[in-house]
This record gives sequence, C-alpha cells and structure tokens, in this order.
Amino acid sequence: MYIYLSHYIKYMDPMPTCSNIESLPEDCVSAILSYASPQEACIFSLVTTTLHLVADSDLVWKSFLPSDYEDILSRVVNPLTLKFSSYKNLFYALCNPLLLDGGKRIFKLEKCSGKKCYILSARELSIAWSSDPMFWSWRSTPKSRFPEVAELRNVCWLEIEGKIRTQILTPNTLYGAYLIMNVSHRAYGLDFAPSEISIVIGNKVEKRKTYLYHKEENKLKIETSFNRNRRETLRMVQEEDNEEIPYPLKREDGWMEIELGEFFSGEGNEEVKMTLREVGYRLKGGLVLEGIEIRPKHV
Repeated sequence: MYIYLSHYIKYMDPMPTCSNIESLPEDCVSAILSYASPQEACIFSLVTTTLHLVADSDLVWKSFLPSDYEDILSRVVNPLTLKFSSYKNLFYALCNPLLLDGGKRIFKLEKCSGKKCYILSARELSIAWSSDPMFWSWRSTPKSRFPEVAELRNVCWLEIEGKIRTQILTPNTLYGAYLIMNVSHRAYGLDFAPSEISIVIGNKVEKRKTYLYHKEENKLKIETSFNRNRRETLRMVQEEDNEEIPYPLKREDGWMEIELGEFFSGEGNEEVKMTLREVGYRLKGGLVLEGIEIRPKHV
C-alpha cells in the first residue's frame, strides 16, 4: 500500500479525475494513508478537496498517534496546555515538547515521521555523588526545559548513566542517545582525557570515547592552571590513542550534545543503558548537565 501511495503522490495529475484514486471508497483511501507518514498525508491532502477531507480525517490521524498516547496524556505536567479538536490537532500538539512525570521527562513526536522522542532529565539519571552538595549542585536555569539541572562542582570520578526501555519507544526504529550538556565559566579539568561512552542493550555493547570540552576553547585555562600536569596528561593521551576522538557539538537550543551511541528498538521490551564515564582521577568541574535525549536517527 505504501508503494502505491508514493506512486500516486509523485505521479498524480494536478487535476485528477474519478478514474484515479478518488474512485476508491473513502475507507480504502484512509487505510492506504494510514501506512504513510504524517508528512505524506499532508502532501496528499493538497491534491483535491475530496482527498483533503479523507487525508485530514480522524481515522487517518489517529493511526499516526502512538498506541500509548492516552497514557502519555495522563502524565503531562500541565494538561491545560493541550487543546485539540481533532486527532490531527492532537498529533501536532504532541510534536511540541511536553513535560511528563513531575517534570523528570520530556516527550514529543517527530513531525515528519510521528516517531517518539524522549529526554531524560538530570534528575532521572544516575550520577555518581550527585546527592553530595560538595560535588554537585542542583539549580534552575532559564535555558533549560526542566525545573533544574545538575552542575559539577568538583570530582575526580565522573560517571553518568541513564536507562530507558524499548517498549516505550517506536518499534523497529534506529535511535541515537545524546548527552545534553554545557560548561560554566568556571569549567576546568574537562579536557584532561577522553571519557568512555557506551550503549548496552541485551548482550550488545557499543563503546567509544569522547571529549567533554574542546581543548581550543579551554586553551587559556590550560596555560594558567595546573599547566604542567595538563600538558603532560594531554601528551600521554595523544601518544596512547591515535584515533580521532569527537568533541561535543553545538545545538540550536544553545546547549551542546555528545552522541553516546545508537541502538535498534526492535519489537520487545529490552532495557537500554547509556553511560558516560571518566575516571582519570584528575579534579574537574563546571560541567552543566541537562539530561539525555533519545531520538530517531536518519541515515
């Protein structure tokens, strides 16, 4: 059905007649559209007035909603912000980030595909020593979508882990996990050595390395604080590991992100563990952590 729909969208005459898809019963056209994507349904609705009514129907747009949408709606922090008069309106309402579970998670749908995306807040993560105010502080910031973020004060062992189950994600989808972070003006020690990042799902383990901070951005701190030890550490790392290690990338929302890895959601209910660990035993601070985003990857 999907192939036929794509064929119609691509090759249909701008002024179609009843000899084409319009001659099919509405429930048949609706069934065809339910196998398409939301984006394709919107394109299809532009063909004729008749097809517009079918493509905008509740029958079509309810099929684009996740099967657990009612459970998701029941967990929204501020349900009064959700106003909808049709399933199409509801779909687009769910495409906006929604705080769930007392403000510990964010949920949204991709507009083009209808696939699920989640952000786990820093409070939803397991962070070594995060309950000790000597090592971590919790504060609010207008830049964050969550009520609070975690800021690293001073540790020598950095370990952050998030967990999510594939059952709440879109089935049979390739997902990427991204640590959302930033650095404060007092950041130090974050460029000592690369951190180990990993994704574990079932018996599959994916491990890589990443830097928490670009060395060029921290050049002044390298020259002015713990100068000798830092240069020696960086020299040892470069000699030990010649592979190209990535740095955090800037996002449109003003934060930075580190890709922790990718996984396939399948059709089961497996636990996914996403971890960042840096145990170089050097003091570090100034990392501001918002959470971990899990979103579909497009290759």
